[in-house]
Amino acid sequence: MSFRGSNASSGMGVAEHSKTTYLELQRKKVHRYVIFKIDEKKKEVVVEKTGGPAESYEDFTSALPENDCRYAVYDFDFVTAENCQKSKIFFIAWSPSVSRIRAKMLYATSKDRFRRELEGIHYEIQATDPTEMDLEVIRERAN
Repeated sequence: MSFRGSNASSGMGVAEHSKTTYLELQRKKVHRYVIFKIDEKKKEVVVEKTGGPAESYEDFTSALPENDCRYAVYDFDFVTAENCQKSKIFFIAWSPSVSRIRAKMLYATSKDRFRRELEGIHYEIQATDPTEMDLEVIRERAN
C-alpha cells in the first residue's frame, strides 16, 4: 500500500526530475533558476521552467505567472563587501493574492514537504506580490 498523496496535509509528492533539476542548479550551476508547479493529476511537484546561467533576476520574475502559485529556486550570485564572489540559493514560495484560494491552500500545505527535499537552500521568501521578492529584498537577505 502506498501512502503517497494519502492525505491532503502531507502535501504532494516530488517528481524525481524536480530533484535532479534542483541538483543541477545547486552543484553544476546549469540553471540560474527553476520554477516548479504542482501537477494535480500526478499529485506531484514538477519542473515547469528553467532559466540558463545568463538569465537575469528580471527574466526569472517575469517567468512567474501573475495569477497562479508556484515554487521557485533562484541561485543568486553576488560580491561581498570583502570582494568575495558568493552564491546563495533562495527558495521562493510565490502565492499572488489574486490566485485561487484552492491553489493557495494546495501550495501552502505542500511547501514544507517539497522544501525538505531540496537540501542546501539558504533562504526562503514567501511572496504574495512582486515587491516582496524584489531584487533588493534578495540582496539584503544574502548579505
